[in-house]
Amino acid sequence: QVQLVESGGGFVQAGSSVRLSCAASGRTFNTYAMGWFRQAPGKEREFVAELVWSLGDTNYADSVKGRFAISRDNAANTMYLQMNSLKPEDTAVYSCAAHLFGAGYTYWGQGTQVTVSS
Repeated sequence: QVQLVESGGGFVQAGSSVRLSCAASGRTFNTYAMGWFRQAPGKEREFVAELVWSLGDTNYADSVKGRFAISRDNAANTMYLQMNSLKPEDTAVYSCAAHLFGAGYTYWGQGTQVTVSS
């Protein structure tokens, strides 16, 4: 089992920056990657970014490239999503997830709301 807890969401104005955190605990040794996803009201959940744990490789959705940055603190078992130049269309519930070897994105956090006003 892997437990994930997000924090850092809030209500901000367009153009602002927010940093989300995802603290992982439990059996994290089998983690292939960790990612961020988001779901806006009335829309499907969509991929935002991921970090391949062993290699440090990162992948981003086209909509956030150049504005968002995913990173980690191995010692703290925590992943971050730095979100800059926020736009109203970035408004969503952001969730982190753990992709275990051979199992895909299996474990999810409870999500944190980010609201960007115009």
